[in-house]
Formats: sequence, structure tokens, C-alpha cells
Amino acid sequence: MTSSPTHSPLRRLTARGRDEAHRVASPLELLFDLCFVVAIAQAGVGLVHFVAEGHAGEGILNYAMIFFAIWWAWMNFTWFASAYDNDDALYRVVTLIQIAGVLVLAAGISRAFEDHDFLAVLVGYVIMRLALIAQWLRVARSAEGAERTMALRYAFGVLLCQIGWLGLLVLPEGGRPWLFLVMAVLEMCVPLFAERDHPTSWHPHHIAERYGLFTIIVLGETIAAATVAVKSGIAENDALDELLPIAAGGLLVIFAAWWIYFVVPIHGHLRSSRQAFLWGYGHYLVFASAAAIGAGLEVAVEQAVGKAHISTLAASSAVTLPTALYLLTVWLLHSRYFKVGIAQQLVLPVAALLVISCTFLGDWAVLAAGVVATLAVVTGTTLTARRAARERQEPVRVA
Repeated sequence: MTSSPTHSPLRRLTARGRDEAHRVASPLELLFDLCFVVAIAQAGVGLVHFVAEGHAGEGILNYAMIFFAIWWAWMNFTWFASAYDNDDALYRVVTLIQIAGVLVLAAGISRAFEDHDFLAVLVGYVIMRLALIAQWLRVARSAEGAERTMALRYAFGVLLCQIGWLGLLVLPEGGRPWLFLVMAVLEMCVPLFAERDHPTSWHPHHIAERYGLFTIIVLGETIAAATVAVKSGIAENDALDELLPIAAGGLLVIFAAWWIYFVVPIHGHLRSSRQAFLWGYGHYLVFASAAAIGAGLEVAVEQAVGKAHISTLAASSAVTLPTALYLLTVWLLHSRYFKVGIAQQLVLPVAALLVISCTFLGDWAVLAAGVVATLAVVTGTTLTARRAARERQEPVRVA
């Protein structure tokens, strides 16, 4: 539960303290996250379809665009809530409207993937963004000085970007990816511009927990998608022998992904807005690659039972490449700040290279990738334990 000071029906929307004790995710935030599972699952289904049909390039491009829309909508709410969640009736209602927008967006993902029809996605986005603008205007109404200016910058920046996204409805198909790239950059510039003179009072522990919870949700969706694919393959094709290495390897990859992410307490590193922005933005690759692992496992299953029209090498790369990207980005974003010595620093980058090498092992590629990821966890844990033991044995130096 959050530690909101009061629960009055309606009050001023003022900033919460960054040093507030016992700040954790609220039930409303958890509901918000769970609704994103629907959108992530739909994005994964689209990626599986395109890769399995031999159109990996187009599928990856569509997936990158759709997942950015999902991730950025989640980001907008998460950072706002960390600073201004007062849990009153109006705040709850506006957040529930945003959740409705998420579900509309999710309903339009399949058409965006298959027909490049972004109407439903944009309608869902409009619902979410107008609700977010209303929240920022409410902050501006309650604040003064630099904080009020910051809130107004957010409101108008989000509004202008939302107008820009409407170009996806009128531009020819070839120009849409370029517009998407431009709008994505502009969207990420809004917080930098808005908080130039007055940063929001986001809470480091709360933000770290929110990102961790979303990582768990994404990994959970990965497990669910892979499980359904394996179950279907066994039931329809009686292919237990072919699917067992994929299932075992996939499970090892996911377990290792969880372990590696949560082995370090990242909140202590989020000391400034600059550090937090880089860390938060970098999680686009963490979340997207984690979700893509599940899609890759589905592709590997479909290829193993003869339903996918691609080679074993292509199916294996659908698992190994996102796994390697996940290992590298998690190391780059926060694991490396807690590693001491060259041996510890090299564990995850070397593991990522070895996972990519597993791509060429044919039917055993996924299992080999899972073994490599597991060995990375074992190696990192062993090196950390040995260093801690040496430090305990060193004599205390007296100045």
C-alpha cells in the first residue's frame, strides 16, 4: 500500500516527498501494470507471426514501434505517479481512464501489425494522453513558480506530441516509420525540457520497485506465451522430444534473466534526474528484449513442429539475439555499477557473446543459451562471494 497522508475525496495535487519512508507501489499501479500484459501479449503475437513467416525485418520494425508506444505510455504514468500520486477520488478516476486507453491500444495492435492501420492504437493513445494532460494541468493549478511552469510544459508538450502522432493516419506507408522515429525522439525530449528548471520529486525506491515489477510482469508474459506454445506443440504434434530442449532452455533463460536483474539494489544509483532519465529510457531495450524472448521461444517451437517456414538457424536466433541484448542492456544500465574488478565486469558481456554463438548449434541452440545464462549467474555469484570473503579476512587498517 502507498503511504498517502490522507484519503479525502478531492484535494490539491501536490508533490510527494522524495525522502518519504516506506513508499511502495499502490494497488492501482499494480492494476495499471497488469493491463499492459494484454498489450505486450498482442505485440508478441504479431512478432511471432512475422518471424515465423520469414518476414523478420518487417516484424522487428513493427514490434519496435508498437512496443515503444506501450513502454512510453507506461513510463508517462509511472514517473508522474511517483511524484504526484495522492490517491484521491479524481486521481483514481483519471487513472482508470488511462487504463481504458491501454486496453483500446491493445485491441488495435494486431491491425497495426498486419495492416499498418494505427487508428485504434492512436485512439487508445489519445485517451491515455488526454487523461495525463488533465493530471498535469491539475498539478499546475495547485503549484506555483517553477513547479507550475514545469507542469504546464509537460501538459503542452504531451499535447503537441499527440497532435504529431496523428500524422500516422495521413502519411503514406513508407513515411510512417520515419515519422515514428521523429515523434519518439520528440516524446523523450519533453521530460528533459519540462524539468529543465524544476525536477519532479520522483521517489528512487518507488521508481526502482515499479521498474522491477514491470520486469517481472514482462518475464511472466514470456513464460505464459512459451508455455502455451509448448503445450500446443505437444498436443497437436506429439513432439515432446523436439520441444523438451526448447522448454528447458527457455526456462533457464528466463530464470537467469530474473536473477541477473534483481541481484543488485539499483535505487541507490538513482541520485539525480540525469542518471534516472538514462536508466529509465534504457529500459526500453530491457523490456522489449525480455518480451521478445517469449516470442522467440514461440517461433522456435513452431519451427520444431514444422509450422514455421524458416530455418533452424533463424528460429534459434529469435531466442538468442534478444537474450544477448537483454544481458548487455541490464549490465550496461545497472549491473556494472556493482561489479568490482575486470572478472566481474566481463561476466555478462562474455555471456552475451556466448549466447549469440549458441545460435549455430542447431536444435540444441536454445538449451545451450539457457546453460550459458545459468553459468553467468553461477559465475557472477561465485566471484561476488569470493570477493566478500577476501574482504572479511583482510585486517582492518588503523590510520
